[in-house]
Amino acid sequence: MNRILIFFGGCSTEYGVSLQSAHAVLTHLDRSRFEPLLVGITQSGGWLYYTGAPDAIPADRWQGTECVPCTLVLSRGVSHLLLLDGSGTQLSFDAAFPVLHGKNGEDGTLQGLLELAGIPVIGCGALSSALCMDKDRAHKLAALAGVKVPRSVVFRRSAGMDEIKAAAAKLGYPIFVKPVRAGSSFGITRVTGPEGLPGAAAAAFANDRELLLEEAIPGFEVGCAVLGTDELTVGAVDEIELSQGFFDFEEKYTLKTSAIHCPARIHPLKAAEIQAVAKAIYRALDCKDFARVDLFLTPEGEIVFNEVNTIPGFTAHSRYPNMMKAAGLDFTTLITRIIEAEVGV
Repeated sequence: MNRILIFFGGCSTEYGVSLQSAHAVLTHLDRSRFEPLLVGITQSGGWLYYTGAPDAIPADRWQGTECVPCTLVLSRGVSHLLLLDGSGTQLSFDAAFPVLHGKNGEDGTLQGLLELAGIPVIGCGALSSALCMDKDRAHKLAALAGVKVPRSVVFRRSAGMDEIKAAAAKLGYPIFVKPVRAGSSFGITRVTGPEGLPGAAAAAFANDRELLLEEAIPGFEVGCAVLGTDELTVGAVDEIELSQGFFDFEEKYTLKTSAIHCPARIHPLKAAEIQAVAKAIYRALDCKDFARVDLFLTPEGEIVFNEVNTIPGFTAHSRYPNMMKAAGLDFTTLITRIIEAEVGV
């Protein structure tokens, strides 16, 4: 039996989403093949080895008496968790599975630490994770691979508002103002005129040191789940139907005014084309094990890159497992396939 170190929580605005995802992973983990070793990361960045009930995690009731401060043993070739309770206890494991979203978990920082220690990482590695978190650089690499991307301009905090307004006018309204590095649509604002730019810029800069002005792409968003490293499996293409606004953080996790159709209501040939583009982006950004590729489909049938989520959500509403389910992979089999990519069962 393989022991899998599962990280959850995180020093991130997406802490709560991670709790839901981790609980779903634990609920569907094949316990006859894998033994979970749980490390919760608090919102302040503390690492706690957790031995309590998984059901306490989604309600954020996990921090308590069943927690021990811990850290990784960074010596290469020794995949051990060191308990910081004075006992000197070291717990061995076979691979690490970060079920973390957003900064300090999905952006390559934790992946780099694990790679430094020679620990097998389930999911995308440090380079790929960092690239996919960076919307500007991900778009540039995808464009080099021949994928159509939105027109955009990047600004740092030192930029003046007049400069930002001039670039926005050149792109044409409406536009999206985004932090270059953030997840779950945090800090993103749809702007219809120059009067909305100061507030939108402030929201973006509150989440990152750079902001992205990006043209609004007509049409609707589609997604494709990708599984594997050398041989790739793709899930059914899904479609986001919006009644208003855009697919922001609240909509992603409540679906109050939107609906997700899986499979998407598009021609099978167009779905196959989307899957091919998703695989091309996945390879261009050096993804491995699993990721979700999000794109736009315009009224003219053009496929335009949006972003890659290297640790997509595993919540009740999550698109990645539902796309794979539509392609014939149930949740437990999916998690097993993801883990097997690194532990070689």
